[in-house]
Amino acid sequence: MLKRLLILLFTVVFHSALLATEGMWLPLLLAQLNEAEMQEMGMKMTAEDIYSVNQGSLKDAIVHFGGFCTGEVISDQGLVLTNHHCGMGSIRSHSTLENNYLENGFWAAEKSAEFPNPGLFVTFIVRIEDVTEAALEDITADLPEKLRQSRIDQNINKIKEAAERESYQEVMVRAFYHGNQYFMFVTETYRDVRLVGAPPNAIGKFGADTDNWVWPRHTGDFSLFRIYADKDNKPAEYSPDNVPYQPRHSLPISLDGVEEDDFTLVFGFPGRTSQYLPAAAVEMTVDVLNPARIGVRDRTLAIMDAAMKADPKVRLQYASKQSSLANSWKRWIGEIQGIERTDALNKKRIMEAEFQQRVNEKAEWKEQYGQLLPRLEQLYRELQPYALNREYVNEIAGRNVELFRLANTLHRFVRMYESSGIGMLADRKDQLVQYFKEYYADYRAEIDQQVLAEQMELYFQKLDPDFISPYAVEQINLAGKDYNKLAKDLFTKSMLAHPDQLIGAMEEDLAGALEKVREDVAYDLARHMVEQNEGLVVPKYNALEEEIQLLQRTYMKALMEVFPEQRFYPDANSTLRITYGKVKGYQARDAVRYETQTYLDGVMEKYVPGDYEFDLPAGLLELYDKKDYGPYGEAGKMPVCFIGTNHTTGGNSGSPAIDAYGNLVGLNFDRAWEGVMSDLHYDASICRNIMVDIRYVLFIVDKLGGAKHLVEEMELVHPKG
Repeated sequence: MLKRLLILLFTVVFHSALLATEGMWLPLLLAQLNEAEMQEMGMKMTAEDIYSVNQGSLKDAIVHFGGFCTGEVISDQGLVLTNHHCGMGSIRSHSTLENNYLENGFWAAEKSAEFPNPGLFVTFIVRIEDVTEAALEDITADLPEKLRQSRIDQNINKIKEAAERESYQEVMVRAFYHGNQYFMFVTETYRDVRLVGAPPNAIGKFGADTDNWVWPRHTGDFSLFRIYADKDNKPAEYSPDNVPYQPRHSLPISLDGVEEDDFTLVFGFPGRTSQYLPAAAVEMTVDVLNPARIGVRDRTLAIMDAAMKADPKVRLQYASKQSSLANSWKRWIGEIQGIERTDALNKKRIMEAEFQQRVNEKAEWKEQYGQLLPRLEQLYRELQPYALNREYVNEIAGRNVELFRLANTLHRFVRMYESSGIGMLADRKDQLVQYFKEYYADYRAEIDQQVLAEQMELYFQKLDPDFISPYAVEQINLAGKDYNKLAKDLFTKSMLAHPDQLIGAMEEDLAGALEKVREDVAYDLARHMVEQNEGLVVPKYNALEEEIQLLQRTYMKALMEVFPEQRFYPDANSTLRITYGKVKGYQARDAVRYETQTYLDGVMEKYVPGDYEFDLPAGLLELYDKKDYGPYGEAGKMPVCFIGTNHTTGGNSGSPAIDAYGNLVGLNFDRAWEGVMSDLHYDASICRNIMVDIRYVLFIVDKLGGAKHLVEEMELVHPKG
């Protein structure tokens, strides 16, 4: 009886928490699922104001930035705001040692000075439609999985062909709820996106890795771009004749700031979440896979960090690489701690016990779903050793050792050469040469050699001996089981470690160069490691994972049937979503409570002259000394960042934080360390998203950057009077 009461209590608490702030909701469904609750929380808008196909609405100001971040249109001239870390690749591509825009910042004085960015694009969502019925037409429960998916693919092609759209619009259909529902998105993509402005790295990345995933935060993580269109305001490839895009809607900007318990709405393209995994899956992630990943990257990051601190040129070359590796590394650590602190595994097990009890009480459910959880638990036990070894090889050979990554890239071209001869590649020779020149421009063999030595030690120590490549064993034996000697020998002998040799060979004779690559010692080692993994580990992993995914689809369907009193939002899948919450502090740990807002005073408290993470531009120090904050300050202080309860993840970087009236108040860029496990388990008590205060953005643009003309493009408002 007591157990039953505890289960029911948990269900009530879980349901209440979900109603409070949790969820990444489809904007199409706000009117029926969320509007009333959002208005109870303080929102002054309607669902139609947020998502409309008949008139300009908030969604028309939101863009998928580059396919990996979110941005928002903030002027009627196509000005787009996103994060500094989202724009870093573009900023860096225009930087040199002489004109180091990463270090010094960049502000285009006029539109003709804005930098084009080949390959960069932004995508708008025109409309969303539920196409589940059409996608699952003629899909029956007894269909074999391959035939089922083939039939769904055919149905989706029909949906795309029949979709009403303009010639310049595109259509995509995505699965939701693990394949139980399907939605169609009609999109417009603009491919002429130019860099307009960015603060110095010391502001845009202030705190760097020390402060990453941490609150209190003091980072001005923003950059500015502009969308260009043809003369008819339609998508067009880059042309000097293109003109600034005129949006259906741009976000007004509030100068009134935020207060505790203010309503906030975050609009964007969250990447991936896994809220509905069984406890067995979460346990494997936090107890087995995350520790392995962390251990691998610990070694790489220690080497990179030391090199970056010692040499400004290395700092520029490795800024993006180091940031990419460190971002996930730190998240995995926080994920483990957050799952433990919120007792997430136990909560999932309690929910699963309630699920099983309800299922067992109904004959139809018992027949369909009675063995779901036991079978999933068994499959995850079987999957674990394969998942672990696969992760080690992916990390070592695929992400941490650049020489191996280069070998894997070259392998694609070697395979094309072997299957089709040089003809297919000959026309791409200049592109290939240019690609490798750009790759090597930021490559330091002496750093990578140290990394390889460390990673090969892990390879031999951590992998199951049955899964280690015999060729790799042969190579380490030849090196006297000395990992440093193995690395030194590889880097001495490998053409891949000597840019002039590889590029020179490709320029002289592409076919001959690829022949040499096939015989290269580093290429050989990388391929043997990968192929051993692909031969012994990946097939078994894929087979188990395929069965797990099939059961997960059924489990998701079962959850929605068995718990009809709950609302279920779909996991993130890089499609447009709404998350709403409030500005709110939190209890980080015993006797430590965090407030909602940080200020420039805190930036100065962290300031360390000459330190690459905490140095500051002289201009900012001067503005602070004079308290010259213009119209952007508040009671003699300059707001910098704030936090809220919005449920966000990767992909929400650059998402707008919107107030109750539909105005921009901040720019989402991170999550707080204590609640970073929210991809697996959201807990409103400690899950917080971190946002740059829009007033700090304007202050940096205007007062430090001297780009007041950009602020003058924007519509500034005072919604609080």
